[in-house]
Amino acid sequence: MIIGVLQEPSFETRVSLLPEAVPALIKKGHTILVAKGAGEKAAASDDDYIKAGAQVQDAITVAAAAEVLLTIHLPADAFLQRNNLVLIGIYQPLFNVAAMQTWAQKNICSFSLDMLPRTTRAQSMDVLSSQANIAGYKAVLHAANISPRYFPMFMTAAGSIAPAKMLILGAGVAGLQAVATARRLGAVVEVFDTRPAVKEEVMSLGAKFVEVEGAADASKAGGYAVEQTEDFMQRQKAKIAESCAKADIIITTAQIPGKKAPVLITNEMMAAMRKGSVIIDLAAATGGNTESTVNNETVVYNGVSIVGNSAMAATMPYDASKMYGKNVANFLALISDKEGKLHLNFEDDLVKGCCITNGGAVVHERVK
Repeated sequence: MIIGVLQEPSFETRVSLLPEAVPALIKKGHTILVAKGAGEKAAASDDDYIKAGAQVQDAITVAAAAEVLLTIHLPADAFLQRNNLVLIGIYQPLFNVAAMQTWAQKNICSFSLDMLPRTTRAQSMDVLSSQANIAGYKAVLHAANISPRYFPMFMTAAGSIAPAKMLILGAGVAGLQAVATARRLGAVVEVFDTRPAVKEEVMSLGAKFVEVEGAADASKAGGYAVEQTEDFMQRQKAKIAESCAKADIIITTAQIPGKKAPVLITNEMMAAMRKGSVIIDLAAATGGNTESTVNNETVVYNGVSIVGNSAMAATMPYDASKMYGKNVANFLALISDKEGKLHLNFEDDLVKGCCITNGGAVVHERVK
């Protein structure tokens, strides 16, 4: 296959494939074309790609020649002129339905890796997990950097300083990494999640699990949260309010695929928090978990700083790109044969599960 790597939009620092991933793909029979400057923000120069065996060309030439285009975000329409083009990226199709319909009209075959079934076999291609891992880690470091308080307990001649109290809402990949990082820094951590199954993991990392009985069963939601009953949400609200009032740092990660993020922290709760407290909202891109979250902005409400940032992974562009590229390379192995030619096997549940458009139609059931 001829695989093209495009440069991402100006706000993005990551790239879909680093030079170190190129030799293995060439060995499998693929030709790699890279748009000029595609990896600059991820510490990968054009010379690095050339030394690895890739060809560096202008973006339009790459898009016109490639059979498969690798991106992270939705590519510009100018790059989507080739017939029988295959796109691979993180396209959030449940939020970008109009773009998916346009791609179907252009007869583009698109694979959105954020829609991969959450199965054991898919773990090596799970871009959501690889990027969330980084986001959870960096969220804690960012909170530590802007918080006016120490994380660990200190006993000095000038007196003792109590450890920071942290509340983490959502014990998915990002939440669990945040727990591990915060504990290493010495914070006392509480975790809330609607899925009782994650209690053991939370406690194994040294955090306290805040339980609310009566949660809706999330065992068939592929590892995601699900919508809850009104009665449960009222009891949940009371528990979270109690924990918020004690917290110095809150990290929120709760999202429901295809829906607005649930509001878990109200302005009333924040009014009861200590001045100087910090909230890092990783669900900001889908509305946020607080009433006052604004995506890509820091808002101060009653002395509480609310950082709306769903792109924490992009603050560590090299390793984030490395992990993303490895996920993509594993997926490419699914859609190519032993000679390196494109081979789309829609009998494979992973290939079918993340295919959004194909044959002139939107084929993914949830997106339809």
